Amino acid sequence: MENSAEKIKQAYQLLNLCIVCPRDCKVNRLIAAEGFCRAGVNIRISSALVHRGEEPPISGTKGSGTIFFSGCNMACQFCQNFEISQEDLGHKISEKDLAEEMLKLQKQGVHNINLVSPTHFGPQILKTLVAAKEKGLKIPIVYNSNGYDDIEMLGLFNGLIDIYMPDIKYGYGQHASKYSNTPRYVESSHLAIEEMFKQVGPLKVDANGVATRGLLIRHLVLPNRISGTFDVLKYIASISTEIWVSIMSQYFPTYCANQYPEINRALTQKEYQEVVDYAKKLGFESMLLQQLSSSKTYRPNFKQKDVFKEAKE
Repeated sequence: MENSAEKIKQAYQLLNLCIVCPRDCKVNRLIAAEGFCRAGVNIRISSALVHRGEEPPISGTKGSGTIFFSGCNMACQFCQNFEISQEDLGHKISEKDLAEEMLKLQKQGVHNINLVSPTHFGPQILKTLVAAKEKGLKIPIVYNSNGYDDIEMLGLFNGLIDIYMPDIKYGYGQHASKYSNTPRYVESSHLAIEEMFKQVGPLKVDANGVATRGLLIRHLVLPNRISGTFDVLKYIASISTEIWVSIMSQYFPTYCANQYPEINRALTQKEYQEVVDYAKKLGFESMLLQQLSSSKTYRPNFKQKDVFKEAKE
């Protein structure tokens, strides 16, 4: 791939005084120092598996080849994946071995390689993707992030990532600080979304409804309008109503949510429906919606081999 060596070099320079994400910890991760995300130079993953519970254009009929990375550059007090994002469950893996995992998943017939919480390992993932593609990785790559991404790092991914599937978690900066200890989240996520959209445009699907390229934005609706959903949707619509939006109702209070009475409960049908009605009013052409019961069926357990076993039963 053209200029891949130079891209890798530039990416690893971002780890020197780490500015891989908007938090800009400026620690030298090349000598094993750790920033807010608790990540050093070595990749850590929890699982590499066939995931059938993502959005329909991502999971399709054959599943998504999903890799869950350990650690996170945010600290969401309600994180549904807290065992890996906050408690760092997982193991180290080299770029070479991670590339092999991707190729193994491709051989299992999955529609794509789905990188979950990749932001803090951006340079290492870039190097991995270059190696995997040189060895025959051909299926689309999904960048599945929390939206707190650095546009310089995203620029280096241009041409390597086929599908961006970020969250926009908040419409209000004060809530991003309170519930996720994340400064400048709103403005940073907006810059990231605009870079992603510039690279890949609206989501495109094949004849079977499976995504091949483009942007799909997720938004988890929190109780009591904590997530600022109306502002989030208004912002997305200002870019393009052709952008696919996944409006998620699967919130359930977990991790440290019980410390905040205002989010220590599931959504009500009324809360979710008002969001759906507003999205329709804005004119979105493609919306992915969930049943309210998803808050009970989506309960991952990263301490077991089959992460989503309970959710299927």
